[in-house]
Amino acid sequence: LQSLHPLFKGTDRQVDTYFKVETGRLKLREGNIENALIWYDRPNDRGSKQSQVLIHKHVQDAALKEILIKLHGIKVVVDKTRRIYFLENVKFHFDEVKGLGKFIEVEAIDETGELGLVKIQEQCDYYAALFKLKPSDYIAFSYSDLLFENNS
Repeated sequence: LQSLHPLFKGTDRQVDTYFKVETGRLKLREGNIENALIWYDRPNDRGSKQSQVLIHKHVQDAALKEILIKLHGIKVVVDKTRRIYFLENVKFHFDEVKGLGKFIEVEAIDETGELGLVKIQEQCDYYAALFKLKPSDYIAFSYSDLLFENNS
């Protein structure tokens, strides 16, 4: 990746608190770079997957977390260190997740819908090949699902 001269956004210590919800996943991300309330839904399949995502970026707020805990209850907490890089609309995460290990995540982002699913799938495939990822390297579930299962 470095040979392509990506923009390094920084190393973020992120604590994602996942809440018990009926549909999708709801998490409160608290980090030194990124802070957001994120709802997302995606299939639990290996390989590239399309996600529906709603993001509310905010400053850290203890009251928001308390409200969410009282409304939904905590499902699981994911604690990770994330190195964040960008190349155009593609975001790269190099994660070290407490209790799980090291992971690479590639997010091809199409906020306006102008790029289209074919283009962002091509981008994901290109970077998967660049990182020499095999189908067996992909995980189907989110970190939250893996940690929840490990803790059950």
